[in-house]
Amino acid sequence: MKSNIARAILTIAIMALPSLATATSWSIDADHSNVGFSVSHLMVSHVKGNFNKYSGVVDINDQDITKSTVDVTIDAGSINTNVQKRDEHLRSAEFFDAAKYPALTFVSKKWTRTSKGAMKVTGDLTIHGVTKSVVLSVAPFSKESKDPWGNIRRGTSASTTINRKDYGLVWNKALETGGVAVGEEVNILLDVELVKAQAK
Repeated sequence: MKSNIARAILTIAIMALPSLATATSWSIDADHSNVGFSVSHLMVSHVKGNFNKYSGVVDINDQDITKSTVDVTIDAGSINTNVQKRDEHLRSAEFFDAAKYPALTFVSKKWTRTSKGAMKVTGDLTIHGVTKSVVLSVAPFSKESKDPWGNIRRGTSASTTINRKDYGLVWNKALETGGVAVGEEVNILLDVELVKAQAK
């Protein structure tokens, strides 16, 4: 009887091993990715920008995508809207206060598969020292592709919208014609290329 129980436990343990090994680690290739955003300006147009420095790791479980994880760190001081004076203002204490809060981070908490392989990834987004839960709409991961140097790559894109005031980014100017200089809603747009971690 005891031997039967032992065999049953061993069988269950062996069956569980493949699921533990299916998560593959991928690094974000910052040279071929983009962390971008768009925000309303003067109620008439949108200013677009991005962050030039960031890093992150995505552990993808293709067998069960809900067990995947992502952890990303963005250098707040690397913000770039192609206007030096505006970028300096964004780095200042009136916005990101990059000297005091040098990093933005995103750490996933939940992955949910939606239609046709797309996903909703819920996680903690920290900006300006404030952490809020956000949901990213993530496109299906591409198939794996080998580059000319032997690296295995795949990619995806993601988007979400946040209210900057939720993170303490409250600076604004009222307009004589009504409204404000800078919109509260910020559209975040991500294009991500991943490189498969080399086997140890």
